[in-house]
Amino acid sequence: MSAITTTDITWFFACKTTDVPANGGVCVKYKDEQIALFYFSRTNSWYATQNLCPHRRQMALSRGLTGTQQGEPKVACPFHKKTFSLEDGRCLNDEHECSLTTYPVRLEDDRVYIGVSNAY
Repeated sequence: MSAITTTDITWFFACKTTDVPANGGVCVKYKDEQIALFYFSRTNSWYATQNLCPHRRQMALSRGLTGTQQGEPKVACPFHKKTFSLEDGRCLNDEHECSLTTYPVRLEDDRVYIGVSNAY
């Protein structure tokens, strides 16, 4: 695993762009953390969140259904269908529900990097 450290963020190599299905997700492991990585081919956009569903406490969000809600990219947990914003992690079904941790994503050539806080 290669990583580039900046002042506040460590960018680690997650995978190649071809490893992630169009309009779907994969699970990426960084240290002891599982991160869900999503690619929206329609907008050529990439998103990363925690893989742990805060409702059922299962590592499943990378297998969730992706789409949009009022133009906002979202993922729905495959077990209970709660939906979460991929932009900021908030629950779109209920503002009082738990939210997700989100991570920045950047591309360099065919490589996808995810940024994690150095406080990690």
